[in-house]
Order: sequence, then C-alpha cells, then structure tokens
Amino acid sequence: MPAETLAPTVDRKRLWWEVAIVLGLSLGASAVYSIISIIAMLTAGKPLSQQSAALNQSLSPRQWLDFTYQFLEVFFDLFAVALVIYLLWQPGRSAFRRIGFDFTRPGKDVLGGLGLLVIIGVPGLGLYLAGRALGATVNVIPAPLDGYWWTIPILILSALRSALQEEIIVIGYLYTRLKQLGWSKWVIIVATAALRGSYHLYQGIGPFFGNAAMGVVFGWCYTRWGRILPLVIAHWIIDVASFVGYPLAVAWWPALFKA
Repeated sequence: MPAETLAPTVDRKRLWWEVAIVLGLSLGASAVYSIISIIAMLTAGKPLSQQSAALNQSLSPRQWLDFTYQFLEVFFDLFAVALVIYLLWQPGRSAFRRIGFDFTRPGKDVLGGLGLLVIIGVPGLGLYLAGRALGATVNVIPAPLDGYWWTIPILILSALRSALQEEIIVIGYLYTRLKQLGWSKWVIIVATAALRGSYHLYQGIGPFFGNAAMGVVFGWCYTRWGRILPLVIAHWIIDVASFVGYPLAVAWWPALFKA
C-alpha cells in the first residue's frame, strides 16, 4: 500500500466525517440494508436454504423502461466512485495513479487479475455450494432479467459497476484514508474485509465469510502491489461469469430451469 501520512493541516474529525459521508452514500448504506435483510430472513420462520435472493432484477414489465432504469441505476451508482476519485485527487498527483488505477503496467495488472481470479473464483463457487448444502446460504439468482437483446450488455456493465464500487471505494479510498488516520495495515485489511462481507449478508451467512475472505486476499495484494486495477479485473470477470452465465444457461438449457 502506498505510504500515506496525515498532513498537519488536515482535520482528523473532518476526515472521519468524509469517510462516513462516502460510506453513507455508497456501500455503507448497502451494508445496513443487508444486515436488516439477514435479520429478516433469520426470523422468517424457514431455513435460509429455502429462501432466495435475486440480483439484477427487472425494474419494469416494459422493455424500454426496464433498459432505461437498469442503465440509469448503474450510471448513477458510479457517481460514488467518481466522488472518491475526486476526494483523493491532489495537486500535481492524479488520484488514478495514486491508487494504481491506470494503464502504466497493463501486462502485469492483467496477469495479477487472472491470478486472483483463480485464487478467489473457484474457491468462491465451492463456498457457495457448501453454504447451500449446510443451509447457511440462500438460493442466489444472479440474473432474473428477461432475455432481451440488451440483457447481456447490461449485466456486463452491472458487473463492472460492482467491481469499480467495491475495489475503488473499499480498497483504494478507505485504505488511503484509514492509513492517514493512523490505522495499521492488518487492522485496515480486517475492517474493510468485514465491511465487504457485511454488504453481502443478504445472500446468507456463507457469502459473508466468503466475501470477507476475498477482502482479506484483495487487501493484502493491494498492500503489496499498490495497484487497484488487478483487483478490478478479477472482480469484474468473477461477476460477469456469475451474472452472464445464468441467462446464457437458461437460454441454452431451458429444461434445467423449469419450475
């Protein structure tokens, strides 16, 4: 992780307010809703394994409205990413370069992303299946959208949105600010990993631990590499495989998905 020190002129209280506002406008709010969601599911009177959570849900029965809502939802969600990039910008120093979200070393970043994909993707699927078998994970339906011509492009865009939000805000931004506030490396890694797990609690207990483990690995890699781009690449591919794989499977093998 790039070295950061708190400048004498920076107000620590102001910095904490900045962090709180950023999280309240983005993934912190998602974590609160997710915690409420898991409480609701645990008190619903039936096992988690018999419940489901849908991602990328249809937002309108009319195709053009559904597309418009889906696109605008992704578009406006990315403003939180733009906000933290703006907040990290310094005179004479690009925020993109500061967190390693640039194209100065594309080959190494792609290789790093593919390596993380192997380390996280395959065990992640195994953890999901194990969670389903143990009754600690709900049935996650990654793409219940209807099969319109724009479905796959929107799902790919949605996967990119998730990768940018989680890696740039939780890793790039929070690691920088918490380091400035004097937190140690492993306290930052564990705290941000717990945050990552918490906003996935709506999927069940299993995904909390799976995503927290992903947060630890990604965080450790960031402290070693000082680069966000490999994390975004890995996360994007994982989500594309999850989001797009489902509608393709429904289209290619519809008999397997009949009620």
